[in-house]
Amino acid sequence: MLLTLLLFDRLFPLRLPADYSPLVLAADGTPLHATLNRGQQWRLYAPLAEVSPLLRRLIVAKEDRYFYQHPGINPLAVVRAIGTNLTGHRARPLGASTITMQVARLLHPQPRTLGAKVTETARAFQLEWHLSKDQILALYLNHVPYGGNVEGVRAAALLYFRQPPNRLTAAQAVALTVIPNDPAHLGPGRSAHATARLRQVRNAWLRRFRRAGLLDAAVLADALAEPLPDRRFPAPRQAPHLARRLLRQWPGQPVVTSTLDPALQARAELLTRNYVARLRGLGIPQAAVVVVENRTRAVRAYVGSADFQDVAARGQVDGLTAVRSPGSTLKPLLYALAMDAPNGLTPATILLDVPTDFGRGYRPQNFDTQYHGPVAASQALALSLNVPAVRVLAQRVGLPRLVETLERAAFRQVRADRQRLGLSVILGGCGVRALELAGLYCALANDGQWAPLRYVRGDEVRSAKWLTNSSRSHLAPRTSHLAPRTSHLCSTEAAWLTTEILATLRRPDLPHEAEASAHLPRVAWKTGTSYGRRDAWAVGYNPQYTICVWVGDFTGRGIPALTGTDIGTPLLFDLFDALAYRTPAAWFARPTGVELREICPQTGLPPDTGCHSTARAWTIPGVSEARRCDHQRTVWVAADGRCTYCPACLPPEAEASRRARLTAYPNPGPELAAWWQAQRVPFRRPPPHNPACPVVQAGGSPGPAGSIGNDDDRAPRILAPAAQTEIAFDAEDPTAQVLLQCAADPAARRVFWYLNDRFLQSADPTARVFCKPPRGWVKISCADDQGRHADTWVRVL
Repeated sequence: MLLTLLLFDRLFPLRLPADYSPLVLAADGTPLHATLNRGQQWRLYAPLAEVSPLLRRLIVAKEDRYFYQHPGINPLAVVRAIGTNLTGHRARPLGASTITMQVARLLHPQPRTLGAKVTETARAFQLEWHLSKDQILALYLNHVPYGGNVEGVRAAALLYFRQPPNRLTAAQAVALTVIPNDPAHLGPGRSAHATARLRQVRNAWLRRFRRAGLLDAAVLADALAEPLPDRRFPAPRQAPHLARRLLRQWPGQPVVTSTLDPALQARAELLTRNYVARLRGLGIPQAAVVVVENRTRAVRAYVGSADFQDVAARGQVDGLTAVRSPGSTLKPLLYALAMDAPNGLTPATILLDVPTDFGRGYRPQNFDTQYHGPVAASQALALSLNVPAVRVLAQRVGLPRLVETLERAAFRQVRADRQRLGLSVILGGCGVRALELAGLYCALANDGQWAPLRYVRGDEVRSAKWLTNSSRSHLAPRTSHLAPRTSHLCSTEAAWLTTEILATLRRPDLPHEAEASAHLPRVAWKTGTSYGRRDAWAVGYNPQYTICVWVGDFTGRGIPALTGTDIGTPLLFDLFDALAYRTPAAWFARPTGVELREICPQTGLPPDTGCHSTARAWTIPGVSEARRCDHQRTVWVAADGRCTYCPACLPPEAEASRRARLTAYPNPGPELAAWWQAQRVPFRRPPPHNPACPVVQAGGSPGPAGSIGNDDDRAPRILAPAAQTEIAFDAEDPTAQVLLQCAADPAARRVFWYLNDRFLQSADPTARVFCKPPRGWVKISCADDQGRHADTWVRVL
């Protein structure tokens, strides 16, 4: 006998099919999303520890009370069954199948013949040989039929009672004990007759279990009165986009435990669906939302679209992983990097918001097409001004540093396109994913420290090693999971300063209804609108959570009403309101490396002797720019006010003889001065320099405040044409001309234009000059009446 069983085990090795219905759980074990298995059955895997102990005791008592004693078959039961069946004392033949034999039959179904019974018996011995009793019982509980395409106690508990198998009442446990005896007729919700029949059988077994001492009297009374469900509940369908993603990542895994919060996920799905329903009249069909817990980087809510079942709006597209234009949402990182740069800017640093050509004809505009002149960095970020942002990128941070930082924050499309990116990247000229933006803002909420977002609890999934004969390798995710890598994107001080700017409430992107709210949660947030109004973004964070909202159309269609301010922020603040009950009122603590210092409001720099008013602003000592304010310059002016002097032409004892006096004038710089002049903004300018000055007559340049030098920083700046550009120019067209334009120092009264070092004409500094340049490379020069000059080269085609 033993040799026969050994030969059987060698010829027909035990194979345990693991075709379970994939199930995604929330972090607390709540079922979120279930999918049919390959056989179109609901067979949800449940470890034995997650099955109600009462249900286990009842099933063993009813099906095989000597289960833990016999070796796979019960000899006494076999003898009793043979005797009863031969005498014909029962209308139906009495069986002797143990739980182990039933498992063998469930795993390898065969017609009920004598040969099949022998094979079943051999399989039972084989199961007992290779597996423990608890493993065999677990297989039974996961494969026992419950009617239709429902198999296993987890699927039955979920679909019939909407309960996990470890939270069943006594009445529910007894119902799941008796349904497998006649699953075709006892399944709940099949018909009124089936429900009545199930209640009758259940109550009979409740009384039998009470007589056997498995239930007490109080439990019996409650169980007998408990109603049965009149219908089968649908399978859970929350977080479908994340569920598909995790099941692709962990193929063959029966249960994946995510990091999602079930209550928050349900709330986020409801708010997103209702919000998009209100936007239908504006032609806006979709939205996506992700909520991240900052401390753990765990994703607590994942809404890939407003409605997964909405085929017309492409609801099955995962908007959180789609590559979109970020609009202005990368600006906070840029300003944080600029604060960390040598001679870094501070929130009070004055930036220029004036028309600017950054080369190759790139002349960005603000969203409202208006310019604001000199603005503080905090105001430039809060108002999301484009020109100052591009200036900061070009002059203080540099494109390579920004791109490298985004790569360290796992912006995959930026890495793929890095060779093609330009200054427009900061205004949305690159591709990003909502999950990447959420990770970036989560880093700002974590003192500038970036780490990957987490989607699976503990980065592990549940498994049972004995489920198959193969090794655990098939349960490994398709993507390699190395130790989580982290990266410092910016300093703690820069992250805090940026957060304080983003938490400013008096901003144009604050929702109108939020302005009237007395209980508005404190949030640091940023909006963004992509070119052509294809994407509306709103990303915000507080110490506990980061939320990223995207609204738009998955087709990439532009929508006139679509802006981050009007469309993105209302949903963002609705979500933060939903989190308010679990969010403490505490805010980010100020780092010790940030200090207040006196500044001149005109420049944001430490005040000089000519500064008549001061303010206080946050700075990073040893990092922030510390040069003295220079918003004014002092020059010698003739007593009659007709000219200025330098040391070379200053009359002897000028001050004592009252022939000249030191006078302070605004020192705006060429670009700001040119913009003020174009806008007709009045400001005081010094008189022209002494025409009899020997330095000027010798071709030199008088420096400010009387020093003599080249003064290159105050030379005219050629605004048009941009340097190194190619100009398609039709020399045969008599109307074709090239525009020349510059920004000159306020002290300059005239400028002189040259083509290839040949004089062209003189003009007012703000005048627009036109010319017909020759073909090929052309040198364009501009000099002012102070002797300062600038050159640029263009190629005329």
